[in-house]
Amino acid sequence: MSCLVLDAMGVIFKSADDVAELLIPFIAEKSESFDEQVIHSAYLQASLGNIGPDEFWNRVDVAPELEDEFLSRHALNPGITELLSQANNNGISVWCLSNDVGRWSDKLRKNLGIEEFLAGSIISGDVGVRKPDKEIYKILIDSIDCGVEDVLFVDDREKNVIAARKAGIETVMFNPETGFADAKNWILQRV
Repeated sequence: MSCLVLDAMGVIFKSADDVAELLIPFIAEKSESFDEQVIHSAYLQASLGNIGPDEFWNRVDVAPELEDEFLSRHALNPGITELLSQANNNGISVWCLSNDVGRWSDKLRKNLGIEEFLAGSIISGDVGVRKPDKEIYKILIDSIDCGVEDVLFVDDREKNVIAARKAGIETVMFNPETGFADAKNWILQRV
């Protein structure tokens, strides 16, 4: 079996830097004590699983009940649903590997309708380590049901692609201009 592993932000989801593009503007709208340094620090802690999402919202002075409003600002990248369908239709297992807050990632995958396509997800907030740390790629390799030689990892950040390559994983650097052409070609070569 072959596995296609996709990064979330910038690959599955349109926003490549959801902290800068979505989270900071959202908090600026909702919080009276806006502080970017506090936001970045709290986000890093939440994305490592050191604090929960409710604690994150409390640290940035936003009501946790507004979480779903923030998450509603995310959108899927054009062509992702077609790629996921193509992979599933061809017997390719699809995984998500992302630096994110576990609960947020779970809600996004469900709310935007991609959870049904995925065999699994490795989220930094759930496993306590972030890309490009080599440990997260080891966790991925140990979790999937295919050999490392049968994996393609797609990410939009060069440091993550380089780290995956060092772990022995074939990689593609995602480019929004060319979309999923490389990943689709890889799927066709596996059929």
